Amino acid sequence: MHSPFTPEPSPDDRAERDFTAGDGPGLRSPAPGADRTPLTFDVIIAGCGPTGATLAAELRLHDVRVLVLEKETEPKSFVRIVGLHIRTIELMAMRGLLERIAQHGRRRPAGGFFAAVDKPAPEGLDSAHAYLLGIPQPVIERLLEEHAIALGAQVRHGCAVAGFEQDDEGVTVELAGGERLRSRYLVGCDGGRSTVRKLLGVGFPGEPSRTETLMGEMEAGVPQEEITAKVTEVNETRKPFQLRPFGGGVYGVVVPALGVSDRAEPPTLEDFRQALRAIAGTDFGVHSPRWLSRFGDATRLAERYRVGRVLLAGDAAHIHPPIGGQGLNLGVQDAFNLGWKLAAQIRGWAPEALLDTYQAERHPVAADVLDNTRAQMELLSTEPGPQAVRRLLTELMDIEEVNRRLIEKITAIGIRYDFGEGPDLLGRRLRDIDVKQGNLYGLLHRGRGLLLDRTERLTAGGWSDRVDYLADPTASLDVPCFLLRPDGHVAWIGDDQRDLDDHLSRWFGNPAN
Repeated sequence: MHSPFTPEPSPDDRAERDFTAGDGPGLRSPAPGADRTPLTFDVIIAGCGPTGATLAAELRLHDVRVLVLEKETEPKSFVRIVGLHIRTIELMAMRGLLERIAQHGRRRPAGGFFAAVDKPAPEGLDSAHAYLLGIPQPVIERLLEEHAIALGAQVRHGCAVAGFEQDDEGVTVELAGGERLRSRYLVGCDGGRSTVRKLLGVGFPGEPSRTETLMGEMEAGVPQEEITAKVTEVNETRKPFQLRPFGGGVYGVVVPALGVSDRAEPPTLEDFRQALRAIAGTDFGVHSPRWLSRFGDATRLAERYRVGRVLLAGDAAHIHPPIGGQGLNLGVQDAFNLGWKLAAQIRGWAPEALLDTYQAERHPVAADVLDNTRAQMELLSTEPGPQAVRRLLTELMDIEEVNRRLIEKITAIGIRYDFGEGPDLLGRRLRDIDVKQGNLYGLLHRGRGLLLDRTERLTAGGWSDRVDYLADPTASLDVPCFLLRPDGHVAWIGDDQRDLDDHLSRWFGNPAN
């Protein structure tokens, strides 16, 4: 990395010329010479949760000037445990973060995710990281924010976006206190109630919450045998209810709420006591909560991920029930897909329409997650029909390929982007493999493309400022050569230099002079 700031692009940069007013709602073209706030940043990100912090770090790998605005002044007061699925763990390894993150988490088997059907993961999942990593949400958020800051991102807490206007050169962002900032792009990573999405006028169709569930960890005031007996009794009614012992008198509690709330803040301990008494006839003397949370089954997907110079990622673009634990993972994976493309646009080498592939690739992935969470919620219903389907699915999951397909779906290792005709590996992420310099993911820490040449006859040529090259005839993969995008997806397979050059141009623009 060189200077912490991006040089101003020349006026004839094609990437900047291609963005014109009239591309959608919210775009304005001030008259020539109109007063504008000075252009200070390349990208302003609203929201410093896992998605926003990851995106900031990805942009900083390419010397993009980044400011992250977080409306909260303090970390979350409740400590919810979240799970990093296989693909997210792989992405952390690709950027050299996994060792540090893993110190704060706990490995768990990669099974039993789909509708909590208790089936172990199939043998031989295609990953060197075939496990779940449980980690407190405030911890993963802090680690990702620290990573972004270490790379040079600026983060301002207690700052909320109140409005913005975009034109053919950038976005003017107004903060709640009246301050105005200017950047080339604005990305809303500000959650399911996204201010950026609402101001942008992007539709958020889907279904509102019909049910709400309380979830937390707390101590109980009665013996475990009494709790076990009551949980067994209630579960015979097929009502979703758990008091799972974690040791030391602490229990994980999952109980249906008494109604649907529009409140964003966590529930109180009294809310749990009332819900427990309603479903079990006792509150088990619960006390000393570690964390308390609520979730509904609202399911919504933004109609567009981009309008001109304003984009959406994470929960600002999609919300769904947390069953299967896909939400945080989906947002982080959005950031990895978007980061290098937005950086390419700002640096001036992006091929035409590269930035549009962000929506083209990620919108269908989110739609699939919404569908699988809808299906899982149906399977939790106490009605006879859904319970019959659940029993059938439980049977079918004894078939290894059915179980494997569902695990790959939940953990996102089954995703294949449409890059056109080619081998099955084309468009898929590539597992970490052994190479002569150690392991493949160790070569991806800088967020650049990678050409692995087993023939030792190819070259990255004029793209060497964006694509690293490794000649390794011993690499353990049954293809001659491959080109990886910065997000780890296979962009080309073959052994012909002219064909390779075409694909380098497709993903990495024109070669440098």
